[in-house]
Amino acid sequence: MTEIPEDHPRHDSLVARHRIEEGVEKGLTSKQGLIAQGRGEAFDYLLGERTTESADEAERVAAASLLRARHPVLSINGNVAALCPDETIELAEAVGADLEVNLFNRTEERVRAIADHLREHGASEVKGLTADARIPGLSHERAKVDADGIYDADVVLVPLEDGDRAEALGAMGKTEIVIDLNPLSRSAQVATVPIVDEILRAVPNVTRHARELRESGADLEAVIAGFDREATLEDAERAIRSG
Repeated sequence: MTEIPEDHPRHDSLVARHRIEEGVEKGLTSKQGLIAQGRGEAFDYLLGERTTESADEAERVAAASLLRARHPVLSINGNVAALCPDETIELAEAVGADLEVNLFNRTEERVRAIADHLREHGASEVKGLTADARIPGLSHERAKVDADGIYDADVVLVPLEDGDRAEALGAMGKTEIVIDLNPLSRSAQVATVPIVDEILRAVPNVTRHARELRESGADLEAVIAGFDREATLEDAERAIRSG
C-alpha cells in the first residue's frame, strides 16, 4: 500500500479505501463491497467525518446491550473483516461475544478466507462455517447461520448490514445493533440500536464504553431503557442535511 502521510487531510478515508482494495485482492471482500464503501464514505463526509453526540450515546447503549446479553454475537462480512479485524476482535473480547462470518455473496472459499484472516489477527474461534440453521423469511445466502451462533443469539451486532436480514433478525425477537452511515436505510430504521457512525470509529467507541460500563458497575438496564432510537435517527438525518 502506498504510504499515506498522517497529516494528509483524507488520511483515514484513504486508508479505509486501501484496506477494502486489499480485501478484494485477498478474497475477503466482494467487488460490490467497493461500492458500499464509497456510498458510506459519502454519508460520512456529510456528517463531517465525526462521531455525533447521538451516535456516541447509541454506542454506549450498544455496549450495555452486549454486556447484558445472554449470548452476544458479532456478525462479520467481507468489508468488516477488511476494515477492522483487530478492533472487532477486541470488542468481542471486551463483551464476551462470538464472531460469526455471514455473507450475501457467500462461497465456502470466502467464508474460510475471512475466518482464517480473523484467526491471523488473534481470534480464537470463528463461527459461520457450519451454517446448520437458517434465518426464517430469507431466500438468499445470508439466511445461512450457525445454530449455536447467530441463530441462538439474543443480541447481534450487524455492522454494514443488508436491510432484509436486519428486518428478519428483528422478527426473530433479537436485539439488533446496526452500524450504518445512512439513517434512512432499512437497516437503521428497523434496528433496536441504530449507530449512525463510521465503523472504524464506532467499533472502538463501543469497546471503550463497554469497559467503562463494566468498571463503573453502571446499571445496564437503565442505560438501555433511556435510549430513544427515533431521536437518534432524527438527529443523524438533521446533521447530514444541515452539514
